[in-house]
Amino acid sequence: MPKVTVIGAGLAGTETAFQIAKEAKKNNTDLEIELYEMRPKIKTPAHHTDNFAELVCSNSLGSEFLTTARGVLIKEMQHFNSIIIESALESKVPAGQALAVDRDKFAEIITEKINSHENIKIIRDEFQSIPETILENNSSDYLVIASGPLTSPSLASEIQKLTGNNEFLKFFDAASPILTSDSINMDIAFKASRYGKGETDDYINCPFYDKDDYYAFWQALIDAEKAPLKDFEKEKIKYFEGCMPVEAIAARGIDTLRFGPLKPVGLTDPRTPDKKAFAVVQLRQDNVIGSLYNIVGFQTNLKWGEQKRVFSMIPGLENMDIVRYGVMHQNIYLNSPLCLNPDLSLKNKSNIFFAGQITGVEGYTESAATGIVVARNIIGQIQKQEIKPLAKETMLGALTNYISHADPKNFQPINSNWGIINTNPDDMEKKIRKNKKLKNEFLAQRSLELIGAAEASSVVLT
Repeated sequence: MPKVTVIGAGLAGTETAFQIAKEAKKNNTDLEIELYEMRPKIKTPAHHTDNFAELVCSNSLGSEFLTTARGVLIKEMQHFNSIIIESALESKVPAGQALAVDRDKFAEIITEKINSHENIKIIRDEFQSIPETILENNSSDYLVIASGPLTSPSLASEIQKLTGNNEFLKFFDAASPILTSDSINMDIAFKASRYGKGETDDYINCPFYDKDDYYAFWQALIDAEKAPLKDFEKEKIKYFEGCMPVEAIAARGIDTLRFGPLKPVGLTDPRTPDKKAFAVVQLRQDNVIGSLYNIVGFQTNLKWGEQKRVFSMIPGLENMDIVRYGVMHQNIYLNSPLCLNPDLSLKNKSNIFFAGQITGVEGYTESAATGIVVARNIIGQIQKQEIKPLAKETMLGALTNYISHADPKNFQPINSNWGIINTNPDDMEKKIRKNKKLKNEFLAQRSLELIGAAEASSVVLT
């Protein structure tokens, strides 16, 4: 009986194990599935619980709108009954057009679903070395490494051996503080979504009406003391642009924040509709009951005392009660174009796969989506099905194509985006090409049709 071992019960690992179990049952395939998770035995710098699929940064999986690249990816994943998307919808909290979740409930739901699955064996231990049964030629066993960007040193060493001792690429990631809702001064703050999208009270907004107050806050943020980095981290700091520390954004210019996470456009206090804010800080609900909120875009590496001091300068947060401070940590990922095949297996070992952020995708949905791809390819190999590539015009196909075919000299983590797919097909009318909204609607519809056709014909995705 073939055996599939999945390392890491994060978003990619749980999605991979769930999809393999689902496909095996659907196709009456006998196989053994083991899912390794080193927590709570081994801790990481970013996790706070022992639950599977814990969200360590934002609590948002991105926009659900089909005119956005992330929205298309979410809808594609729903075609394959994604456990991540299904659980996100079950734990959803108000967030305008974004699919945001109660992070604790989300992780608890997934943990329960995986723990109770009759075909998945959970092993709460560190996976330190790759057994010979997987490394031997013509092995019937499979390995999926979904250990994430915080892979343990022992496993990282094993991966380097597998990939020809190539060095891991590195970047820094960060998380935002979370505070209690009853510590927010609602005499100053107001509830509203940008341009009225979603429910009107999806976000709490803290407005800077006086530009001098904003500039004082900016200066304090620039001057605030940061948490020290380890010696090996000081050599060259490279941030992921999609999750930069707020102080790093501020350092790019005095008004940079006002065109980024603090942009005031589309936000008006209904109590004073004629009053225009100079900058606005948004807070997004972090749990179902609305007792916790996170500060949107405020990933940070400031010392904890400095976070309290500086962020209390935000109007409405003068008495803020922080229950989880922001942190920054170093992430690693493979130079995948050098290491991985289009099906996300190793170029020199076709029964060893990688999934999740370690492959060079960035984002919750993107990480989980690679688990869907890997799972279906493993089932295809076991059943000796013909493996056909998923169209590059789909977001799933475009992401996996990027991972395996990007320029290895300039390979960096990537989110889902329209730029990686064929955005100008021959059948797109000229008037559609010139209209961004119509163009995105066309691309979304085409992508979903291709995904639906692939699923209906039961082809294996790569």
